[in-house]
Amino acid sequence: MSTGFVHEALFYGSPEEYLDGLVPFLTQGLAAGDPVAAAVPEPNLSLLREALGDDASRVHLLDMGVAGRNPGRVIPQVLRGFADRHRDAARVRIIGEPIWDGRSAVEYPACAQHEALINPAFAGRDVTIVCPYDTKALDPVAIADAHMTHPLVTERGVRRGSDTYAWDDLVARYNDELKPPAGAVTFRVQVPDHLSVARRSVAAYALEFGLGEARTEDLKLIVTELATNSLLHAGTPCELSLWREGAELVCSATDGGRLTDPLAGRRPPVRDQLSGRGLLLVNDLADLVRTHRAPHGTTIQVRMRLDRKPL
Repeated sequence: MSTGFVHEALFYGSPEEYLDGLVPFLTQGLAAGDPVAAAVPEPNLSLLREALGDDASRVHLLDMGVAGRNPGRVIPQVLRGFADRHRDAARVRIIGEPIWDGRSAVEYPACAQHEALINPAFAGRDVTIVCPYDTKALDPVAIADAHMTHPLVTERGVRRGSDTYAWDDLVARYNDELKPPAGAVTFRVQVPDHLSVARRSVAAYALEFGLGEARTEDLKLIVTELATNSLLHAGTPCELSLWREGAELVCSATDGGRLTDPLAGRRPPVRDQLSGRGLLLVNDLADLVRTHRAPHGTTIQVRMRLDRKPL
C-alpha cells in the first residue's frame, strides 16, 4: 500500500458491489496488522458485520447515522479519533460513509464540505480512508462532488485518479449565505455582560419553540461559545438569531471577523490545550453546523431537532 494519505471514493450500485469493494479492504488490513475501522450507516453496518463474520469483532464498527449525525463531528471524533489512537501503526485503514440516501438538502452541503476537508486534515498521515457512494440512490450531483473531493475513485473494480479533484474549490462552492428569515428573534451581544441575558432569552424561546430542557441547556452552551468567540477572537459584537424551521430549531451567530481556517472546530484538542475548544464543543452538541465565510464577516448556523410541538 502507498505511503502517506490515501483518500478514495468507492462507487457501488448493489450490496454485492459494496461488500466486494470493502470486505477485502478490511480483511487485508487485519491480516497486515493494521488498525481497521468502519463508520457507515445502517443497514450497511449490519451488512458489513454479517459479511465479516468472526472478524467483525476485530474491526472498530460505528453507526455513522449516530456518530456522524452532524458531519462536523466526523473528522475530530470518528476519523481522527480512531487514527490518533494508533499513531504508531504503519498504516490505519478506515471506511467512512457520511453521505447516504436520506441526508436532507440542508445537510448535504456540510457533508460534501466534510469530505473535502478530510484531505487537509490528514495530509501526510499514513492513513487510508475509503468512502462508499451509492450510485443508484444518490443524486448525480453527489457523485460528481465525490470526484472533486477524492483524489482516487474506484468503480466496477477499476481504480484510477480523479479527473476533477479540487477539494478547495468544492469547499468554496458550498460556502452558502446563511441569512436568518424575516421574523427571526435576534439578540445582540456587544460585551461579555450581555451574555447572561442572551442565554436566558434564547432558553426561553427555545423551550417555547419545542426544544426539551436538556437540549436547551446544550443550546445555552452553544450560544455562550459562539458569542464568546465573536467577542474574544473576532473582536466584534455577535448578532444571534433564533427561529423554528419545521422540526428544527435554528440558531445563527454572525460577527465581523474572518474565519480563515477551514478546519476550525475539526481538530481534536491536544493535551493541555487551554483554548480553541469552543467550535469543537459546538460541533459536539449540535445536530448540524454550517459556516459561511465572507470577507466582511462570518456566520455560524447550528440546528437542533425539536423534542415536541411548540407551546
